[in-house]
Amino acid sequence: MSLRGPAAGRRENQVGGEVLGAALAVHRALGPGLLEQVYNRALAVELEWRGLRVLREQPMPVRYRGIELEPGYFADLLVEDCVLVELKSVEILQKVHFKQLLTYLRLSGLRLGYLINFNAPQLMDGLVRMVNGLPEG
Repeated sequence: MSLRGPAAGRRENQVGGEVLGAALAVHRALGPGLLEQVYNRALAVELEWRGLRVLREQPMPVRYRGIELEPGYFADLLVEDCVLVELKSVEILQKVHFKQLLTYLRLSGLRLGYLINFNAPQLMDGLVRMVNGLPEG
């Protein structure tokens, strides 16, 4: 599912930068306190406005013993087929949220993901970048 190599890593990081900018724009406009679904739609609109392809609530299969379990899970946002975004609107991110994103990355073969808690007063306090074998750069 994911691309490999230096060029792919640059593309993933470039898309990741767009995700961050779009999330900040949405948080600045709407503020904290809304339902996750509102941020999901608003972030998708902002990313599409920036010219990126976004899939919302994308079904992601899970393979177990050679059998595909569908749907394994739903990715909140899949951006440009290379960045997974898991959205929350909670008081405090819990350990399970971090584990969830890491597992989603591992199962999908994707190398870059973001966990974004739009309920944080300052979005940067609710933003986590997670990599799964992606070189920095």
